[in-house]
Amino acid sequence: MRAFLGSMTGRVFATLLLGILLTAALTQLLADAERQRVIETYRDQHLLDRAEQLIMATEIVPESARPSYLDIANRPGLLLKDVAGAAGIPAPAQSAFARQLAARLGPRYELRSLVERPEQCGIGYEQPVVFGLLSMTWRGTCENISVRLRDGDELRLSVLPPRSVTGPERTDYTTAIALLLLSVAFLAYLVARMTTRPLKQLAQAAKNLGNDINHPPLDLTGADEIRQASAAFNAMQARIRQYIFQRTQMLAAITHDLQTPLTRLRLRLEKVNEPDLQERLIGDLSAMQQMVREGLDLARSMDTTETMQMLDLDSLLDSVCADAADAQQRVSLSGHAGMALLGRPLDLRRCLVNLIDNAVKYGHAAKVTVDRINGAARIRIRDAGPGIPEAELARVFDPFYRVETSRSRESGGTGLGLTIARNIAEQHGGSIALANHPEGGLEVTLMLPEYYPGK
Repeated sequence: MRAFLGSMTGRVFATLLLGILLTAALTQLLADAERQRVIETYRDQHLLDRAEQLIMATEIVPESARPSYLDIANRPGLLLKDVAGAAGIPAPAQSAFARQLAARLGPRYELRSLVERPEQCGIGYEQPVVFGLLSMTWRGTCENISVRLRDGDELRLSVLPPRSVTGPERTDYTTAIALLLLSVAFLAYLVARMTTRPLKQLAQAAKNLGNDINHPPLDLTGADEIRQASAAFNAMQARIRQYIFQRTQMLAAITHDLQTPLTRLRLRLEKVNEPDLQERLIGDLSAMQQMVREGLDLARSMDTTETMQMLDLDSLLDSVCADAADAQQRVSLSGHAGMALLGRPLDLRRCLVNLIDNAVKYGHAAKVTVDRINGAARIRIRDAGPGIPEAELARVFDPFYRVETSRSRESGGTGLGLTIARNIAEQHGGSIALANHPEGGLEVTLMLPEYYPGK
């Protein structure tokens, strides 16, 4: 759940869902408030009609029969009773209901609002609303009014809150609320998917670009903004591919053109009579040829023309370590990954060979350990050398950079091996890290992700 909410889809989904629910709740609240206002206004008008009729009908009944008549005529919400001698304390001013009723009855009837309110007014009335989200208290007329008839008889009119419109068992809105939430969540998820899907495709294309510069271009579909972004991405990919191709071609041409003069130099050096001078010159010439070859390898490590295919990592490691042992290198292999990789066989072999050769060259031995951690293969190559100062660990990946102490030019190499290995690892979605082992020596950790079908 945390990963989903951390994604763009999850955030858009949560924002839409909360926005829709808050809007629905606010709309329902406003609708219920307006509905209650209309009901209160209508009921007050209805009570005015009933009160007018009841008061005028009571006056016609003989005074001795009025209590019996009122027992029959009174209905819920409106109560008229004879209170001769106990009229109550009048309020400072008439209420709106009392003024409207007095206007209907005429000046011969005396109406006064009373301070004391009916007991029922303090209880309140909760009226259920749609979906059962809210409950409101009755705010309509609820008061006592003293009414003096034309014959002088004193009556008390009590306007009471209405009875509940629901039965003893309230309606169960659980199903309705669940359906509302499910429909809102479904629509919000669809909108979130439609919004973020093109962004996911663009992000996946950027990832594929790092692994394979020759990956097919994006389809120009979707909204105008997405099509423009996809077109710009395809143009960028084409330019990068062209730059890499031109650089590789340039280095290949330089290498090819240098081979002829370097070969002539080697032939002419054979004619040098002084053995020591001849040996030093030939050594320098060999270093130049090695540098040209490794420079071309560096350029090729950035080129991804080799086809991706399924590989068995354990078989590849076993083959590389066996070849190193046949070359009289002290290499040992332990562990088992038991996983498949989607990669370029020649590039991965070059990466492993560079790391093992580097360990053997500077540490005299290479101990290779492979295991599996968090869905990725972890290959650790440890040598028996003096290690590298902590300040130099990050810089050794720079092209042509060499540590001046233990790893000097006298031991051979051009400082491109780790750079080439890192380029290849990153093209396969992996990484390379260096660390000095607590027990001595340098340990190189190569991480390569496992291949999942359909990913």
